[in-house]
Amino acid sequence: MNPLTTTLTMTGEEMIALSKRHSLYEWSAQDAVDPIPVARAKGVYFWSPDGTRYLDFNSQLMCVNIGHGDDRVIRAVQEQVAQLAYANPFMATEPRARLGARLAGIAPGDIDVFFFTNGGSEANENAVRIARLVTGRHKILARYRSYHGGTAGSLTLTGEPRRWAVEPGMSGVVHVPHPYHGVERGWDSTSDALATLEEIIQLEGPQTIAAFILETVTGTNGILPPPPGYLEGVREICTRHGILLIADEVMSGFGRTGAWFAVDHWGVVPDLLTMAKGLTSAYVPLGAVGMRRGLADHFGKHVFLGGLTYNSHPLGCAAALATIAVYEQDDLIGNARRMGDLLTAGLEDLARRHPSIGVHRNLGLFGIVELVRNRTTREPMAPFNGTSPEMKALSKFFRTSGLYTVVRWNTFFANPPLCITEPELREALAIIDKGLEITDQAVTS
Repeated sequence: MNPLTTTLTMTGEEMIALSKRHSLYEWSAQDAVDPIPVARAKGVYFWSPDGTRYLDFNSQLMCVNIGHGDDRVIRAVQEQVAQLAYANPFMATEPRARLGARLAGIAPGDIDVFFFTNGGSEANENAVRIARLVTGRHKILARYRSYHGGTAGSLTLTGEPRRWAVEPGMSGVVHVPHPYHGVERGWDSTSDALATLEEIIQLEGPQTIAAFILETVTGTNGILPPPPGYLEGVREICTRHGILLIADEVMSGFGRTGAWFAVDHWGVVPDLLTMAKGLTSAYVPLGAVGMRRGLADHFGKHVFLGGLTYNSHPLGCAAALATIAVYEQDDLIGNARRMGDLLTAGLEDLARRHPSIGVHRNLGLFGIVELVRNRTTREPMAPFNGTSPEMKALSKFFRTSGLYTVVRWNTFFANPPLCITEPELREALAIIDKGLEITDQAVTS
């Protein structure tokens, strides 16, 4: 037996036991972790070692946008690793050169310079660094009901409970209200939300604020598209005060919403655009900060004080180029719009028949369902930052029925790969339809 050519396989139980013994799982008390063992994946499905099939209705972590196991991306990575596996970031490579030019062709407006990172958290950290270096200001505005990543600075930007344990964190971060206040209270008007933002800027001193970072469409805190006129209003306020607008599109970018980037829906050009996840569909880790030409020109004479060993990694760049080609060749962005319309109709049908659905939202294939105990009082099925027996039971039902998605607080997500077909989408909706019988039993009149 040649150990270099023979692949040894584990049972699912062996995978779980060794993984739990020798590695930490994120955002979890380790004794409560119950991972799904994964052996292989293709398209919108993945399988455990015993052959159990799961429909991946969350694209893992909203990242496997093109679907699993695409041979075109696999070949691109194989060819690149055989030719040049690594070059340090002070060098130039063909994948780096081609990817920067390719991204310049699809990014909004005059965003045509990119700093490559290992993922989304580092992209957001470097966007903040760039904003501070260019403006000479220190403060960063960020919203509540946001998540910007798991590194120290990105967690400080985050406006939800994952931030709490690392506080005080990075200095200079000021959180502002999100226009959405939960299923119980709903939305502010756009005018009220913008007035609140303007007031906070005045109280903090606009001349002290380098940037305002926001998720164009809020991700794990609710799949919240901006209300009409909000993003345009934020752009105007930032421009007027010399505050750079950072659009975090780590989740919402690369076709997830039915456009290359979510900002395209509103015709707004941010000053800095962060990306990861769908950039390579998670086949290889890679993130990036895109910046407008004027910002990049600042570093012609001024030192860019940043660096990463794996910046512009050839394998990541090659995977990204192949992934972008797949989006185009398979019209996945168009499919996200078409299947997004079908998802909207499917969720509307479920809401008519299941009283535990309080609200549902989706833009393209970026979707969520919020569950309630009472549609009049809007009491959530689980409390903020908590769970409930009903949500635990729903999560267990999805898993045992072969549907993988994230169940968080009183919500569950609907974020399948963009290659999903109508029969596959209807398969997922049928499982959800059955599972909601569990939460309907908790509804009070």
